[in-house]
Amino acid sequence: MGENLTEFEKMLSEASEESQNTPPKKSHGLRNTVIVIVAILALVGVGAGIVYALVNSAYSEIERVETVDPTLERPAAVEPPPGKKAPINVLLLGSDSRDTTDANATAEDLGGFRSDAIMVAQVSPDRKHVTVMSVMRDNWVEIQGHGEAKINAAVAFGGIPLAVNTVENFIDARIDHVALVDFDSFKGLTDAVGGVTIDNPIAFTSHHGSFAFPQGKITLTGEEALGFVRERYAFDDGDYQRARNQQIYLKGLLSQMLSKETLTNPGKITGTFDALKPYLIVDKELTLPTAVSLGLDLREIRKDDITFFTSPTLGTGTSGDGQSIVLPDWTEIEVLRAAMRDGTLDHYASTRQAG
Repeated sequence: MGENLTEFEKMLSEASEESQNTPPKKSHGLRNTVIVIVAILALVGVGAGIVYALVNSAYSEIERVETVDPTLERPAAVEPPPGKKAPINVLLLGSDSRDTTDANATAEDLGGFRSDAIMVAQVSPDRKHVTVMSVMRDNWVEIQGHGEAKINAAVAFGGIPLAVNTVENFIDARIDHVALVDFDSFKGLTDAVGGVTIDNPIAFTSHHGSFAFPQGKITLTGEEALGFVRERYAFDDGDYQRARNQQIYLKGLLSQMLSKETLTNPGKITGTFDALKPYLIVDKELTLPTAVSLGLDLREIRKDDITFFTSPTLGTGTSGDGQSIVLPDWTEIEVLRAAMRDGTLDHYASTRQAG
């Protein structure tokens, strides 16, 4: 690159040297590396904000928080075989409240907050697959120090660290990185890429904005995207269909972000950065070299390498205190946990029905 490297290019070069992957046969330079980070990590609420910071040499502007409480018991860390990499697990918490994306918020500040979307994305050890698992927010689980409760109550009880810990114990694997995003970011992201086309399985009218969504392929605007991912009252199975719709939206967003129309349009790329950054918090461990190195590792990933499914449940029920809850399928979850630890979540997902 010569002696006139920008600071970002120097970091990119250093991160590249740290990466164990063989360079691709045909390199398209810095632009494609940046695009891959956007397209892949944006699925779990991280990438677009990070890349915005990278491109503008302002990584420090992204809000970051501590996500580990050392007083809580955690699953053991994965020790990969010699010469192999460990899987990377990223937790996405989506909310309907901008207050929850305040990096200085305490457990008390988050008061009545309940995460409306919980997803865990695993990057496979060979960095060739990304598997995204939705966790039903009403799953009835054990929360350290608080007994049994809905899994989405953890952040209200103990902030982001307790939410992370509760998900870790649910999947029996450690979370490596975390992102908390406001649903309002979906509006900006959708408009930034010129709309998101989805294949809607069920016709419905949303209570959020009163949008009518016909069955079949439709293109969502930003406002419509919000109505689509938030809705649950229009469905017989409520949150189950909402989780499916959130997956459908993210698939459509990824497809649009990886399209030639977006990749060759700097304005759309920059607009994507701008849309997500104000609504994003990430963990303190997601440093700039870490983000760049991961982006390099994932440079071969394409949309067909990303899979979605929902954690196993036995349907709905009622808790002892009368709450409507989702019952985890603990027998099947033991199989899921083994896949999480082994880094084979992509194989496990192939045995599950989509959504």
